Amino acid sequence: MSKKILVTGSAGFIGGYVVEELLESGYTVVGVDNYSKYGPIEKSYDKHPNYEFHRADAKDVELMKKLARDCDHFLMGAAMIGGISYFHEFAYDLIAENERIIAASFDAAIDGFLNGNLKKATVLSSSMVFESTDVYPTPEGAELKSPPPLSTYGFQKLSCEYFARGAWEQYKLPFTIVRPFNCVGIGEQRALTDKEILSGNVKLAMSHVVPDLIQKIVKGQDPLHILGDGSQVRHYTYGGDLAKGIRVCIEHPKALNEDFNISTPVSTTVLELAETIWRKLKGDAPFRYVSDEPFIYDVQKRVPDVSKSTNVLGYEANTSLDAILDEVIPWVEEQIKLGTI
Repeated sequence: MSKKILVTGSAGFIGGYVVEELLESGYTVVGVDNYSKYGPIEKSYDKHPNYEFHRADAKDVELMKKLARDCDHFLMGAAMIGGISYFHEFAYDLIAENERIIAASFDAAIDGFLNGNLKKATVLSSSMVFESTDVYPTPEGAELKSPPPLSTYGFQKLSCEYFARGAWEQYKLPFTIVRPFNCVGIGEQRALTDKEILSGNVKLAMSHVVPDLIQKIVKGQDPLHILGDGSQVRHYTYGGDLAKGIRVCIEHPKALNEDFNISTPVSTTVLELAETIWRKLKGDAPFRYVSDEPFIYDVQKRVPDVSKSTNVLGYEANTSLDAILDEVIPWVEEQIKLGTI
C-alpha cells in the first residue's frame, strides 16, 4: 500500500510529533508550513530522505491542489493557535485566517480525491468544540447537542468539522475528525505574535499552563501565581501519544467518517499540576501560591470520554503526567537558558 501523506502545519508543535511518528511508521511525508508562528526552526526530520518540505502558505490553493493530487492522505493541521490569552488577543484573526486555511485545504482535498490519488482527509479539530458543554466526561457527539463554543477559535474548529461532513455529503470525500486534548511535550516556544503578559513577576511564555508553571518556578517565583483558583480540570496528553493516536485515526478502517477524542483518561487539576511540578523542582520547599484573575476563555472542565477511541480503534494514551514532566521540565530549563522562553 502506498503511504504518502500531505501534512500542513508540519513545523508546528503537534506537527513535529506527528511527522516523526509518520516517518517512523514508513510514510513519505510532504510537509507544508509558512513558519508564521515561531519563525524558521529546525526539526530533527528536516533531512529525512522520506520528508519533502515546502515553505509555503496552506491558503495557496493551487499549490495545495498540486500536492494533494500526488498524496494518498491529507492531514489538515495548519491553523493559527495559541494559549487562552491568544483567543482574546486575536479573536477576529483566529476565525478569519483559520476559515481561509480550512477552505483552501478542503478545496485541495476534494480536487485530489476527484482528480488524483487522495483517499481521505484527516482533520485536526480541538477539545474547544466542547467549550460550552455541561456533560462530563464529554463524548463524541456532544458538540452537536451543546450550545456553540464562546471563543472564535472553538467556533471555527467546529466549523472545520462541518467542512469535513459537507465534503463527504457532496463529494463523498472520506474523512476522520481528531480532537486532541491538552497536548504537552517539548518543542513549543514563544510565538512571534505573543504579547507580554505578566503573571506575578514573570512574563508568560505561551499562556499554556505546563511550560508557564515550569518557567515561573525555575525563575524563582514564590508564591507561585496560577490563573484562577486551580480547580480547573484538564487531561494532559503526551505529544507522542497524541501523534500515535492521529496515525491510528489515519490508518484504521473503522475510523472512516468518524470522530474521535484523543486523550488520556486521567483528570488533573491545575493546582495538582502546579504542586507536582513544584515538588520536582523544589523538593520539600513549602508550596505557596496565589490566584490571579483567569482569562475569559479558561474553561473550568475539559474532560473527554475516550471510550470510543479505546473500543473502536484499540488506542490508549498511557504516558503518565510524571513521565511527561520528567521530559518537559529539563527541556524548558534549557530553553530558558537559550532565551526562547
